[in-house]
Amino acid sequence: MTGLLRIIKFSFQDIGRNLGLSLMTVFILILMLLSVNTLVTMDITTKEAVRLVKGQVNVSLYLVETATEKNVKDVQNYLASFAEVESVNVLSREEVLESFRTRHQFSAEVLQALAELGGNPFGPTIIVKTREPGDYRKIMESISETDYDPLVEAKSFEGHEEALDRIQAITTRIERIGFGLAAIFAIISFLIIFNTVRVAIHTQRVEISIKRLVGANNWFIRGPYLVESLLFTIVSVGLTMVIMYFALAWLDRYLGVVFPNGFSLTKYYQSNMLYLLLLQLFAVLLLTVTSSSLAMRRQLKV
Repeated sequence: MTGLLRIIKFSFQDIGRNLGLSLMTVFILILMLLSVNTLVTMDITTKEAVRLVKGQVNVSLYLVETATEKNVKDVQNYLASFAEVESVNVLSREEVLESFRTRHQFSAEVLQALAELGGNPFGPTIIVKTREPGDYRKIMESISETDYDPLVEAKSFEGHEEALDRIQAITTRIERIGFGLAAIFAIISFLIIFNTVRVAIHTQRVEISIKRLVGANNWFIRGPYLVESLLFTIVSVGLTMVIMYFALAWLDRYLGVVFPNGFSLTKYYQSNMLYLLLLQLFAVLLLTVTSSSLAMRRQLKV
């Protein structure tokens, strides 16, 4: 216990002697962790956005005006038999007409043209929601190859495949930039920690020689530098978590407008706090201990 306390004491002394390098090391580690956490945040947000967009994807089949209730029921049952189909809803002719009037309530010309037709020119509409956006093509092709095709006057994909493609493209770009920044900060952190330990060893060569002469073993000499690595890890991860908490709380105010379903990044991080904390502690500790060990192996030859 006495030896451990002395190792901790020596580690704090080393940090004080090289305070500038120590602060720079923590700062770079925080930047690296923030870049990684930004990647995680973007991934979570993108998945939620894609999920919401997918929830609005549907295929609309506009049936002919003369389609009977039996025709509509047969087509509905046929579409519901597909495993890719999540739901099938039917709008009657009257509901389609009312929906059309609502959409064009501020367009007097359209409503006047509709009135001149004298009656309901619309047929029933079947709205099909698929589990994945790509499944709509299979639905349209399958209808075209059956006896129900003459009943379908028009088809439309009212999804947001363009929005999904844009989200995916933006996500891919951000991920590449984020991985690049994380890699750059990791390399910089490695070099700074390596040089911090190297400078500390160089400035304490006389002290290390005296420790060796009085019988200190290798672990007692290496211990303070390993404790420094642990302290750098704990401080950088702790400060990163604090920064992320306030940043996510600020972001949630704006995300609440975009995601009306109560989605919250803060709640996600709170529910996964232990996992994220342990993962980042392990990753940073591995980086700091590795760089410190290499520096000691190369420089600690007294």
